[in-house]
Amino acid sequence: MQFTDAVGTLFFIGIGIVAAIVIALVVLLLARSWIKVARADEALVISGRKQKVQRAIISADGSSHSEMEESPVTVIVNGKSLVNPITQRHEIISLRSRQVSLNAEAQSLDSVTLNVDGVAIVKIGSDPLYVRRAAERFASQDSAIEQFTTEQLEGALRGIVATLSVVELMRERKKFSDQIAAEVSQELAEQGLILDSFQIKGITDAVGYIQSLGAPEIQAKRQSAEISQTNADRAINQKNIANKEANLIEQTALDTNTANSDSGIGRARAEAEQAEHLARAQAEQAVLQQQAENKQAQLDADIKRVADAQRYEAETRAQAELYTRERAAEAAAIEQVKQAEARTRIAEQQAQADRAKADGEAAATQAKAAGEAHALRALAEAESDARRLRANAEADAIRAEGDAKAAALEAEAKAIASNQDAFLSQQVLQVLPSIMAEFAKGYAAIGNVSIIGSSGEDGASSVIGADSAKALRSVFDSVHSATGLDLAGIIQGQAVGRGFGTGVAEATATASAPSTPRTPTPTTPPPPAPPAAAAE
Repeated sequence: MQFTDAVGTLFFIGIGIVAAIVIALVVLLLARSWIKVARADEALVISGRKQKVQRAIISADGSSHSEMEESPVTVIVNGKSLVNPITQRHEIISLRSRQVSLNAEAQSLDSVTLNVDGVAIVKIGSDPLYVRRAAERFASQDSAIEQFTTEQLEGALRGIVATLSVVELMRERKKFSDQIAAEVSQELAEQGLILDSFQIKGITDAVGYIQSLGAPEIQAKRQSAEISQTNADRAINQKNIANKEANLIEQTALDTNTANSDSGIGRARAEAEQAEHLARAQAEQAVLQQQAENKQAQLDADIKRVADAQRYEAETRAQAELYTRERAAEAAAIEQVKQAEARTRIAEQQAQADRAKADGEAAATQAKAAGEAHALRALAEAESDARRLRANAEADAIRAEGDAKAAALEAEAKAIASNQDAFLSQQVLQVLPSIMAEFAKGYAAIGNVSIIGSSGEDGASSVIGADSAKALRSVFDSVHSATGLDLAGIIQGQAVGRGFGTGVAEATATASAPSTPRTPTPTTPPPPAPPAAAAE
């Protein structure tokens, strides 16, 4: 029951709130439609509401007094009011300024037809009296204000132009404008309008009368200006002549100084160029000399690098071979010892077996076994010593061979380092077989040779041999002319060097191994030594 009462109470409260909101909206809408507000440049005119106003009354004797009377129209300027739309009506009158332009044709006092252009600023007065007058006349036709003002101004302008001459109009425009404004202001005030300003923009005529008024003065001014211009031009010409004379004198002095300066500059430039060329030549000479020294140093470094590489390779190969042979000798000796020990163990086992079989022959068998064992041990020791001596001899031979190769390589490296020609000759000898092969191809291509007039005993063989020797000598001479290398001397030096190197190797091997039963022979002959090594 209580819950139902609460729901019913809330329902009535909701209905009351909705009704209050609806009533408030209706009141707001009514207030918006009833309350009218005029802007800052507007006036609110309400018809159907009376308003007391103060009116000025002028008596017949010219005195004036004011009295209050009721007007059927209420005027509110820049404000707001409550308007009943049922019994009252309102109008919004604009108080903004209006620009009125006019172009009137009028005849002056001296019978000259003139076109006068002017502009006026007119507005409805802010006083309620002016607003009431303007509302009575222009409330429903606001655009009629410009037309009425234009007509009033044109009428006043024609009347005043008729009383003034053209010269007076041109000279006293301000006075002319003030007369028009004073004459038309009263008429505009009767209509609720105020003339803020009036200005004459221009006065023209169709026959050129206004322009002819200033012709004499203009001509006099023009003549005076031409005379002044002529005098000024004459003075300017005289000044220009004087300036040209001074400039010619100064230019002559300048040209003389410039010529002297150019001559000195030319001599200094020639000397500077000569010094620059000399310095450049010296610098180029120094660069060429430095390049030659760098090339010689690079060549020396390349030769030394090649010699060091060959020497290192020879030393490495000799050490590797020596190490290999030493390991082989040690392995063979160890194998012989193991075999001797195995035979010794077998002999001892056999002796023990014999002792086990024949206890009766113990003494004789023991003596025989002991003798055989001693003999076997002696044999094993002898064989071990022989193999050890043989391994030492082979190692010494290998070492001697390596020393000989190292000596030959060192001699060759020294020769290459000290004499570049020797190195080049060795390179030439490497390509000599191919040269000789090409030389022999010429004779291989010959089919038959006929020799006429030979008086020698050998006949054709002597002629062909002599001819081949000459041809080979010509090849050697061509190589010598082109490269500066003497092939014959190089071949002879190689032969002498090879013999000298072989002799040194054999002597070294003999001195290092005097007790060996045989002399080791090198498996690889030493490289040929250059002539420089042989000379040393």
